[in-house]
Amino acid sequence: MSPLLRFRKLSSFSEDTINPKPKQSATVEKPKRRRSGRCSCVDSCCWLIGYLCTAWWLLLFLYHSVPVPAMLQAPESPGTRLSRDGVKAFHPVILVPGIVTGGLELWEGRPCAEGLFRKRLWGASFSEILRRPLCWLEHLSLDSETGLDPPGIRVRAVPGLVAADYFAPCYFAWAVLIENLAKIGYEGKNLHMASYDWRLSFHNTEVRDQSLSRLKSKIELMYATNGFKKVVVVPHSMGAIYFLHFLKWVETPLPDGGGGGGPGWCAKHIKSVVNIGPAFLGVPKAVSNLLSAEGKDIAYARSLAPGLLDSELLKLQTLEHLMRMSHSWDSIVSLLPKGGEAIWGDLDSHAEEGLNCIYSKRKSSQLSLSNLHKQNYSLKPVSRVKEPAKYGRIVSFGKRASELPSSQLSTLNVKELSRVDGNSNDSTSCGEFWSEYNEMSRESIVKVAENTAYTATTVLDLLRFIAPKMMRRAEAHFSHGIADDLDDPKYGHYKYWSNPLETKLPDAPEMEMYCLYGVGIPTERSYIYKLATSSGKCKSSIPFRIDGSVDGDDVCLKGGTRFADGDESVPVISAGFMCAKGWRGKSRFNPSGMDTFLREYKHKPPGSLLESRGTESGAHVDIMGNVGLIEDVLRIAAGASGQEIGGDRIYSDVMRMSERISIKL
Repeated sequence: MSPLLRFRKLSSFSEDTINPKPKQSATVEKPKRRRSGRCSCVDSCCWLIGYLCTAWWLLLFLYHSVPVPAMLQAPESPGTRLSRDGVKAFHPVILVPGIVTGGLELWEGRPCAEGLFRKRLWGASFSEILRRPLCWLEHLSLDSETGLDPPGIRVRAVPGLVAADYFAPCYFAWAVLIENLAKIGYEGKNLHMASYDWRLSFHNTEVRDQSLSRLKSKIELMYATNGFKKVVVVPHSMGAIYFLHFLKWVETPLPDGGGGGGPGWCAKHIKSVVNIGPAFLGVPKAVSNLLSAEGKDIAYARSLAPGLLDSELLKLQTLEHLMRMSHSWDSIVSLLPKGGEAIWGDLDSHAEEGLNCIYSKRKSSQLSLSNLHKQNYSLKPVSRVKEPAKYGRIVSFGKRASELPSSQLSTLNVKELSRVDGNSNDSTSCGEFWSEYNEMSRESIVKVAENTAYTATTVLDLLRFIAPKMMRRAEAHFSHGIADDLDDPKYGHYKYWSNPLETKLPDAPEMEMYCLYGVGIPTERSYIYKLATSSGKCKSSIPFRIDGSVDGDDVCLKGGTRFADGDESVPVISAGFMCAKGWRGKSRFNPSGMDTFLREYKHKPPGSLLESRGTESGAHVDIMGNVGLIEDVLRIAAGASGQEIGGDRIYSDVMRMSERISIKL
């Protein structure tokens, strides 16, 4: 043993001898170990965070250091590829958002909204819904009498491209399209987002905010400052009918309530209108929203957890509050089905006739609309075709009423019913809530739902009966019929300007009109309702609800909702009919014969998580990230005509459906 080690050993021995450790040392150590045990949870969290950070940095290092397999690489963006091919910005571009995708911010509010000045109430994080839900609902609601701001509240549209680039964090709306436009040379001087308060009627956006006048001035400015190049306008969803209203307004004389641009303004300033997912003829889901604040998702949630939304314990009254808010938005009425039974079908026939879902018990779980929508519907039946669904019955009370021959249905005329003919409908017992349903007697509610079905024509009578105040206010701004004579002076009123069946396109033969939309996704077309029942003290004041228990043998009837082809929000017949037939060639709706093009995008869901919401999606909002659509928009903005990008591209049966619709052209 070395002298050094011997010295250390002796030193240690002498130290123990001089200062012997107490016998209880073992007992003293135990609490320390217990304290260490109490800290083990924090230690574990720290270790977990350390592991995650290490793994993150390792993956980041590998991502930048190791070549990524081609199958995992993000595809080259359309803007990058087209820019390399020499495609550059040419026409100024105006983007027009649709309903709900545009941000809204607070400029004046009640005491409960303290600290929210110029903060977004709609769009962004939606955090205020959780923090102060009733205050949030109060500030997003409009005045039930005027359809404008309630006293003491001012909510306004967020200006600029940030108004609708992202609907919520990480959920893009226009952001991908804007980024691709930037790659071919677009920026603030030649790209503009025409945001507006989408809750208001189109006329009231001008009355309150002068949104139409601002849009007219912006188009004129971009035209003049970009070498007098005509503007390409890209509306989405409800933005398509908002801009249709603008086209009529801008050329109408100032004394008649228009913009005073005069005949020829559109021909001078607009190169093309590229409508994405246009709701030209309305959407059936607007009916269910106004009738019961529902859609297929709410009905499905109710079928999974009956009574949750009307819980006696939680006292949420979620749908009642949503209904009160949505009934104050005139814009929703603009989306009710237009054209009546001529477009959407009557009690026995409809445009989709012959395109019913093909099913078999063995393979029904594997079928979806995406594999039915092949060119010319070449899929052969695997067993039998069910009795044709009657899509013309937009609302049926009971599955039986949705299938019976019309001769066996009740011949109830809602116009002849009295809203109050007995005891009032005192159905609310959880908090204070009032709607126009509370003014209806129980007898009239039951009569409305007795073995009855409603078409696109009679459902308007139903809504006028159950919500007369809302419909009187909104129908002063919107119409849903088909014009007999477009030269009749009455069609000079602004309430007709957003209905393509009651107004003319401008006299601009060189202008182009596009309908771009997705297909291959089951889209709400009609509903099966039932009378609401309550098992607890807390009763719903909404007497009708979608019967989520009703399913069919095929994918076209699920959870009380019948589906047809579309983009998940807008059925094909609404998005495509006007470009397929109504405006095709010279017609009374298109007197100058401007070219119309119909381009469909077959839905393809994401192949992996790496694709996020997909680059070939046909869904109503996700289509804004569809590489095919983006390429088409960029080429049009760069100066290409409809023929140069390939003309019509059709996957659905929209042409055959359009031929079945017989209206005067």
